[in-house]
Amino acid sequence: MGHPVVRHVLTTLFALGLSALATAALGWFWVAIGGGPMPIHGWIAMGLGVLGTVGLTWLLMALAFKSHREGWDDQVDNTLDPGRDD
Repeated sequence: MGHPVVRHVLTTLFALGLSALATAALGWFWVAIGGGPMPIHGWIAMGLGVLGTVGLTWLLMALAFKSHREGWDDQVDNTLDPGRDD
C-alpha cells in the first residue's frame, strides 16, 4: 500500500463507501421519523451532500497534516499583529 496511486484509490473507495453507508442510514432515519418514502431525487441530493461533506473533511484534514509535516505554521511572521507587545 505504499504506492501513492493505490493509496489514493483505496482512500477514494473508502470515502465512497462511507458516503453510501451514511446516505443509507440517513434515509432509514428519515423513514423512521415519519418522513415518508424518499424519491430518487432526494436520494441523489442526500448522497451528494454526504459525499461533499466527507470530501471536504478529508481535504481539510489532509491540508492540516501537510501543513504540520512541512512546517508551514512555523514560517508565519507575526510581527505586524495588532495585539503583539514588542
